[in-house]
Amino acid sequence: MSETTVVDAELNLTPAELAPYIQHTRIDPDATLDEMVAHAREAVTHGFNAAMVPASWLPVVVSELRGTGVQVASALDFPTVGVMTSAGKAAEAAEIARLGADQIDIGVQIGWLKSGRYDDFREDIAGVVRASGLPVKVMLELPLLTDAEKEAAVELSMEAGVAFLKNASSGQIETANPASVGYLVERAREGVRVKASGSIKTYRQGLALLRAGASLLGTSAGLSIITDTGDDSTTSY
Repeated sequence: MSETTVVDAELNLTPAELAPYIQHTRIDPDATLDEMVAHAREAVTHGFNAAMVPASWLPVVVSELRGTGVQVASALDFPTVGVMTSAGKAAEAAEIARLGADQIDIGVQIGWLKSGRYDDFREDIAGVVRASGLPVKVMLELPLLTDAEKEAAVELSMEAGVAFLKNASSGQIETANPASVGYLVERAREGVRVKASGSIKTYRQGLALLRAGASLLGTSAGLSIITDTGDDSTTSY
């Protein structure tokens, strides 16, 4: 287990105190300029860890958040993961870094992993790490993997130099849960942390994930979580 990840089953935080752990996410394809600016400003107002936005909106969001202390994150090979070429992935990662992002979340080649193409799986991730020079978080889609594939995915990702392991890309794959977070935390090497992602909607759910050892929560329902107004009907990806 990483020495930088502390599992505290008794961790007590108010809803508002979860904000510094939340990556405030807005990836709607129809989001407008005004909406993206408002999203960035919400991240500042509420003290979220980062604004997670599509790369196409990075110039706007980076400009809004410059000097605020709120980080800017983006994603590639997402929301459908494993569809980009490795060269395309690396080129996009370099551009994302050039545009001013602080972090990148990436989809991984699940099909390659299942085909035993372990070297290619690792190099696909390592290419992004090298090209961007940024902390990279891998979306491992744990429910799609066998036990042996999960072990391989975690080890190969860390060999590639990732900064974070993620249980899934979205709620379409898995609702973030303490068991998946704990699985990753137990296997994380020193310096590697865990981000929970997938239909995180409520304060209690977010707190349970942090207690399990997650360092970050990726969710579009950050406002509902920090005001403790989220419930099962809340929309979150």
